Amino acid sequence: MQYSTRRKLRPEDARRSNLALVLQAIYNDPQLSRADIARTTGLTKVTVSDLVAELISGNLVRETGTSGVSRPGKPSTILGFNASGRDILAMDLSAPDQFRGAVLSLKGEPILTRVRPLDGAVGQDALAAARDLAADLKKSAKNPVLGLAVGTPGTVNSTGTVLSAPNLHWHDLPLQRLLAEDLGVPVRVENDANLAVLAERRFAGGPDNLLRVQLSRGVGAGLLVGGALVQGVASDAGEIGHVVIDETGALCSCGKSGCLETWISVPALTARLAATPAERDALLAEAGHRLGLALAPVVGMLGLQNVVVGGPAKLVEGPFLEAARTCVTERTKSEFRPELELAPSSLGEDAVLLGAAALLLLRELGVA
Repeated sequence: MQYSTRRKLRPEDARRSNLALVLQAIYNDPQLSRADIARTTGLTKVTVSDLVAELISGNLVRETGTSGVSRPGKPSTILGFNASGRDILAMDLSAPDQFRGAVLSLKGEPILTRVRPLDGAVGQDALAAARDLAADLKKSAKNPVLGLAVGTPGTVNSTGTVLSAPNLHWHDLPLQRLLAEDLGVPVRVENDANLAVLAERRFAGGPDNLLRVQLSRGVGAGLLVGGALVQGVASDAGEIGHVVIDETGALCSCGKSGCLETWISVPALTARLAATPAERDALLAEAGHRLGLALAPVVGMLGLQNVVVGGPAKLVEGPFLEAARTCVTERTKSEFRPELELAPSSLGEDAVLLGAAALLLLRELGVA
């Protein structure tokens, strides 16, 4: 006899889903009344009133005034999202020389930032720096903490274990568990590029189908298809930095030779430019072309139109991006395909931190 492994929907699951539905409506539109929310969500007015009362009690929603619409009867009460109802702790471990952290509001607004210089630290020393930074952020929070989200280079599985981050010398590191034990709050650990693409959608108005390349200590990519993060069966979707694009190229930290990362990571590209500064534009164009070689099959296979590249503006903007765009366009063009939109990120160095906020909003509050 076979039994279904599906878990039955419990009443508390339905209520949690409806709470998230109402909260997202208020998060996205600050001018809604209870009646507006009932019409928008399809829930009954009684259910909406009950859920709103719970959200107000939890300090996530507040009444902000009355509608200015002139109509018979009592004016409608307008509801607003309380961005200061919780603090979000965020960490970005992707930079070559430092770890960055921030306390953010629920709208992604920075309350404070912290930096920990690494001075070449890897392995246990880098882990100690990350744990110290996390503790500092929690201590600095002024409101109840929603949780901590961490963006790290490397391959991260569904439990927040860093399976491999060669540049930090981390292997099978249960970072999420360690930080949760340290802080006593919900913790999420995710690949830095995955967080960055979530930030593009939530805070930069990016589309539901989007590829974002992250140039930092290494090279990674985050991919959204239909608004959902693509993570792959081995949790390594987007690891384009370790795709070989030059079999005769330099040895990579992963053990292979000629990986994309050996060409376009920030340390690698900076070193090339320092060695031959007179050839700056040519070197940047060559690096951009190599990125295009890695991206073209992905863009062609998935039919993507939007690609965003994050990294230092002095490296990304100009010859690098132009060469990447030309390469991808030439290799994927057809009479049916719309023009490729390949652009620099507008989020600057805060993309991973904002992505941490987006991840916690999704996982802890259900706000997508």
